[in-house]
Amino acid sequence: MRSQKFAKGINADLFAADYKAAPFWWDRTPRPVLDDVALPARADVVVIGSGYTGLSAALQTARAGRHTVVLEAEEVGWGCSTRNGGQVATGLSGAGYPHLVQKYGEAMAYDIVREGHSALEWIGEFIKSEDIDCDFRRSGRLYGAHSARAYEALARKFGAKLPAGLQTGSYMVPKSELNSEIDTQLYHGGAVQPRHAALDPARYHQGMLDKVVQAGASVHARCAALNIDRQKDGLVVATSKGDIAARNVVVASNGYTGKATPWMRNRIIPLGSYILATEPLEKDVINRLLPTDRMIVDTRKMVVYYRTCPERRRIIFGGRVSVSEPDPDITAPPLHRQMVRIFPELASTRISHMWMGLVGFSFDYLPHMGRQDGVHYAMGYCGSGVSLAGYMGMRIGQQIAGLPEGDSPLLRTDFQARAYYRGNPWFMRPALYYYKMRDALS
Repeated sequence: MRSQKFAKGINADLFAADYKAAPFWWDRTPRPVLDDVALPARADVVVIGSGYTGLSAALQTARAGRHTVVLEAEEVGWGCSTRNGGQVATGLSGAGYPHLVQKYGEAMAYDIVREGHSALEWIGEFIKSEDIDCDFRRSGRLYGAHSARAYEALARKFGAKLPAGLQTGSYMVPKSELNSEIDTQLYHGGAVQPRHAALDPARYHQGMLDKVVQAGASVHARCAALNIDRQKDGLVVATSKGDIAARNVVVASNGYTGKATPWMRNRIIPLGSYILATEPLEKDVINRLLPTDRMIVDTRKMVVYYRTCPERRRIIFGGRVSVSEPDPDITAPPLHRQMVRIFPELASTRISHMWMGLVGFSFDYLPHMGRQDGVHYAMGYCGSGVSLAGYMGMRIGQQIAGLPEGDSPLLRTDFQARAYYRGNPWFMRPALYYYKMRDALS
């Protein structure tokens, strides 16, 4: 994103005096500065990407005694692993259980959805066992219905009978009782998902990074992967700092997947996710607007998601207001308007931080992992990467280490491409306009 000087132009009244065009999370946990060590000529495992996926895979392989090298094109953790909203969800409901049954059969559908539940359980256990201080808490999530019809659809979805092991404990809150959850007139009730959680994403990432370095892996910032060449005795990764040979390569770039891995790039749709942090609010305002400290999402196609910061002084508010526009003068006003539509009393509240990141979507709304031409990958978390990325990275690392628990039903799904698609989501601009119109009409 642009610097503060350029981000306070025509909409200067929206921005606080100390405004930063950077993630709020970076105030407390700045991007780490690592020693600039030489890239080795060879490693057992080369991981491309230093987010949750890459670090989780590297932790497994390094602890299994594999010489592991992590490559990052920018600063370590520069992407969505430290730019997200810190909402921790199951993440495998986008495709829908009934649809998965039709496509894969009941047994496979069960296993796929169960992976999402396992990821949500895993992240809490991982944070506890590794003693990572990242403000993790199971505060639950409220799914707000923006219309009466949307509330009925939520009731059908969360009231549907699911096989044992897939129940979430979710329950409906009618509009007459919604003020116990949130102080707004916009929603017609909602569904509470009590097992969902929250964390500080940058502190979580820093905790993972510390564990990876302690395990003996080397992490190289500003070292972009340019190409992967398969040779008789393994793989060679060409980077901006030289070539490195490896027995195994892991692509963990998700929404930032680029030209070095065209097969993956042609299957990932990068979408901009935009987030603002408000200036500090009075405690009674926060307690009135969001009394339960839930994570919030809603049913609009142009989905918004929001929460309080861990100290409950600010609201962290995100949404998809553009495909990839980085200029806050363009993206801040519509995002601020979305927040004010929900909480009218915040109309004069200014923005202290504004940032964006690229989320990786797949064509079938499922995350995917596997191996293509000898290269491992895990990506396509469709906005639920906080739990899924680390979990799936762990599974990839276990596979490389030869551990049987590395198996996953997601290895047996088809990672779909489109003949007309080469990594540029040109079709999303008209789609976003269409979704805006649908939301307005509803």
